[in-house]
Amino acid sequence: MPLNIIPMKFINNRLALLSFLFIVSNFVVSAQEIIKDSVITTKPIIKKPFTGKLKIDGVIATVGDYIVLDSDIDKSFLEISAQGGSVKDITRCQMLGKLLEDKLYAHQAIQDSIVVTDSEVKGMMEERLNYMVSQIGSMEKVIQYYKKDSEEEFRSYFSDILKEGKLTSEMQKKIVDAVEITPEEVRNYFKTIPKNDLPFFGVELEVAQIIVQPKVSQADKQKVIDRLNGFKKEIEEGSSFSTKAVLYSQDPGSRANGGFYKMSRKTPFVKEFKDVAFSLAEGEISAPFETTFGFHIIYIEKIKGQEVDLRHILLSPVVTEEALTEAKEKINLIKKRIEDKEITFAEAARTVSDEKETRANGGALINPQTQDTRFELTKMDPTFYGQVSNLKTNQISDPILDQSEEGNKKFKLITVTNRIDEHAADYGKDYIKIKDLALKSKQITAIGKWFDEKIKETYIKIIGEYRDCDFTNNWLKK
Repeated sequence: MPLNIIPMKFINNRLALLSFLFIVSNFVVSAQEIIKDSVITTKPIIKKPFTGKLKIDGVIATVGDYIVLDSDIDKSFLEISAQGGSVKDITRCQMLGKLLEDKLYAHQAIQDSIVVTDSEVKGMMEERLNYMVSQIGSMEKVIQYYKKDSEEEFRSYFSDILKEGKLTSEMQKKIVDAVEITPEEVRNYFKTIPKNDLPFFGVELEVAQIIVQPKVSQADKQKVIDRLNGFKKEIEEGSSFSTKAVLYSQDPGSRANGGFYKMSRKTPFVKEFKDVAFSLAEGEISAPFETTFGFHIIYIEKIKGQEVDLRHILLSPVVTEEALTEAKEKINLIKKRIEDKEITFAEAARTVSDEKETRANGGALINPQTQDTRFELTKMDPTFYGQVSNLKTNQISDPILDQSEEGNKKFKLITVTNRIDEHAADYGKDYIKIKDLALKSKQITAIGKWFDEKIKETYIKIIGEYRDCDFTNNWLKK
């Protein structure tokens, strides 16, 4: 998320894995059977081949208000293949089980009044279509690939898939977010792991950085402010905020969705952004304001209790070559002062770094997934890995010119402050990681309990020879 205050990315996003486990084309087996990179074990899938004959494209299942056609299984295989996934080890019974899960999630999301707007679906569709066109070659080939007669027919079909997928993920997230864990539960979980089965953690690094931002002139800032004020005036006169965001916003995380974000006070956006968002009334557009990412305007689409649906446009001032040169000279001077022992790296970070999120901690970076200072070497973002993997402890990198997805440029120095060798999990040293594993285990249990309860109270019918499938969940209510 581009407005997240954590400065570095980290690849192994277990929470995202769990929260969005059931979106079609990303995952194809049961939630109770997958927790990647953890020690959680559950009963295995029985891959029973399906050889029976069914009526072509007949209704094979009903879940609440949703039906499943036999052709939906084929379409799901097609969707996975289109996204580069492998389907060779997935049976039709397994795929049906996955579709039944999706339908139950989507059905219950509607019962729980979870809303997915048309604008959200449209934004997701444009992003996905752009990707598919880039992979296949043209819209005509995409339509042909999905065996549709026209772009209109394909968009209607794909819109339903995306909306259902979004309902599914929102319902999944609602269940997972409600699960909390106590220190006592973490301790008990760790005690249940046999010594020989303890997780093994690879080499970990603790890293600090110093940032020097090129200075932007007030005149260049004013140009951006004036442009955003122009957008605001046009929107107030009837122009579409969403369209302006798609065309002009420099925030890659929301641009394709028309600048849309759903946000609560706990959402990890920078303070300045949250302060403005929660000061506005529904339907109001903010004046341009500045964050570390650039200048924004915000439109409040809807207020729902402690959550807001908003759209925003981000523009960043242009950095001149002269400003870049001055920033590079400054960071080279900082490095020399540290190497000459005039000042320590931590002292320099606290006094001259332009990154306020890390300044108070002497430049120490926080792993956004674990919220501690350790980064596992093999699970780092590839760019970050390339910058730190060859550094010895306390060695300082050469100045690195870093450019964000929004186009902002900055120089940074990086140092490795500590290196932790690979080791078996230790409760005291690795508490945060063990807590993460324990929480995932509890979330899996909550999901299983949710399925048991909702299957009992929801109308579900499976017909034909698919009733012979050996499902993980009790879809047949035996």
